[in-house]
Amino acid sequence: MPAAGQSRTLIEELNHPTAERRLEAVHRLAKKLERKEIPRPKAGQDVNNHIHTFYSFSPYSPAMAVWRSYLAGLQTAGIMDHDSISGAEEFIEAGERIGLATTIGVECRCDFSSTALAGRRINNPDQFSNAYIALHGIPHTQIETVAAYFRPYLKARNQRNRLMVERLNAVVVDLDLVLDFDRDVVPLSMYHEGGSITERHILFALANRLILRFGKGSSLPTFLQDQLELDISDQVRDLLFDSANPHYPYDLLGALKSELVSTFYVDASEECPDVQEALAFCDRIGAISAYAYLGDIKESVTGDKKAQEFEDDYLEELFEILTELGFQAVTYMPNRNAPEQLQRVQTLCRKHSLFEISGVDINSPRQSFSCPEIRQSQFHHLIGSTWALIGHELEATRDLRKGMFGQEAIGKYPTLEERIEAYRRIGRDYGSGVNSSIG
Repeated sequence: MPAAGQSRTLIEELNHPTAERRLEAVHRLAKKLERKEIPRPKAGQDVNNHIHTFYSFSPYSPAMAVWRSYLAGLQTAGIMDHDSISGAEEFIEAGERIGLATTIGVECRCDFSSTALAGRRINNPDQFSNAYIALHGIPHTQIETVAAYFRPYLKARNQRNRLMVERLNAVVVDLDLVLDFDRDVVPLSMYHEGGSITERHILFALANRLILRFGKGSSLPTFLQDQLELDISDQVRDLLFDSANPHYPYDLLGALKSELVSTFYVDASEECPDVQEALAFCDRIGAISAYAYLGDIKESVTGDKKAQEFEDDYLEELFEILTELGFQAVTYMPNRNAPEQLQRVQTLCRKHSLFEISGVDINSPRQSFSCPEIRQSQFHHLIGSTWALIGHELEATRDLRKGMFGQEAIGKYPTLEERIEAYRRIGRDYGSGVNSSIG
């Protein structure tokens, strides 16, 4: 087989059902890079600490996510799946083989009803008193501990998933679109390997059923508007009219998620730890706890959210509460919000000495792994913060007491700025070695 064909085959193998085959493909691609049989991408300065894989919902395995990050010229890449750390070891190993520094984390929804945020819409479009948080920089020695922590929550999540499928079926039963959770939804996930099943999986199953019934093209969006009575934007409608659209199922998923979730959503309860419990767990395992800022939405970047108000109206109060609860960081996405929103977030982070972490929420093939906005002067410090995050992960993996927010580090480097600089140097030294590991 010609070299180009071999490379294409190896890239396809990165999404193979078994991790062993995926990692073997990474290894062989790395060898081809060493031998200059395939061109190296131009290295850039971008970083991304919020990449989902198919262990929650994404078109990408951990190995494929690392490869796509590498092709995008990222300096570093971070895995961030919902309620699952099952892809972390593969992500780490793929990064080492391809020469890309990595971080690992988990995203979860927490119950804030025991706090002053009870009854408010926080950063969750679907539920009050409930918010997404991220556990960043998880020490590698704690991967199994994290997996064990989330297992009962995954079980509770699936009980709720079944209820949501039942409610969705009640909406579509007269349209001959009824889903079976075990037949149609579970196989779209990596639940058998500790992955989570989300609302996106349910709607992706519906998207597949719709495409099977109507095909791709004008019939389907017409059905969505006339029969399901969904309010589809002109932009999304044009995408769905295009039968040659390579991202068709994901664009359809975005339209369904934006308009249909409220009709079948069941409030998450048992699958969501109390926020104070989650923060205590985060401290025990030496990870960095981060609140995920969403901000008021006027127009969704990814097309899967309605225009809606979130934290901006009470942002100063929110940061006071986050600080009192013991959050160590805030994570945000420079490509998602308006500059004035992000300026407020940055100002409040500095006021409350909260570590700033950035990322681009990757879960669709239409999205770019890179984040050009981070090259702007307002966000350039987030590159150094990412190297500090990597430094933290390295040190905490060696010894939990040596993490960036441990008493030893605070005693040695009292201010957050001093700690960021110290751990940035550790991360950067490591990254220089990793990034040159395949020549």
